Amino acid sequence: MTSTSIPSNIKLHKKSKTLELIYEQDSYELSAEFLRVHSPSAEVRGHGIGNGTLQTGKKFVAIKGVEATGNYALKIIFDDGHDSGLFTWEYLHDLAVQHDKYWDKYLQSLAEAGESRDQGLIGKF
Repeated sequence: MTSTSIPSNIKLHKKSKTLELIYEQDSYELSAEFLRVHSPSAEVRGHGIGNGTLQTGKKFVAIKGVEATGNYALKIIFDDGHDSGLFTWEYLHDLAVQHDKYWDKYLQSLAEAGESRDQGLIGKF
């Protein structure tokens, strides 16, 4: 773990459903949906290579809270009941700096699967 991958501050913006990670030189706001579909949990990633489950219908998910786990990770508690992924500092930093790459890949996977972010639900985001 490098010191640059550890945020100096973390802000949960419940109204905008984002988590702001503040580093010495940069800051990033990651949406709850983005974090939920990229959770490092076994539910999302599976128990082996290629065993992951494409997360669908998470457009309106929110973050209920965050908890530090030791000095290496953050547990994010989502309002859909998901809380089993431990986001290490390195993983969070990687998600932040490569956001567009991960998001584009996710959207492509949804399209290829014929799925959607909202599964036809109408909501405010």
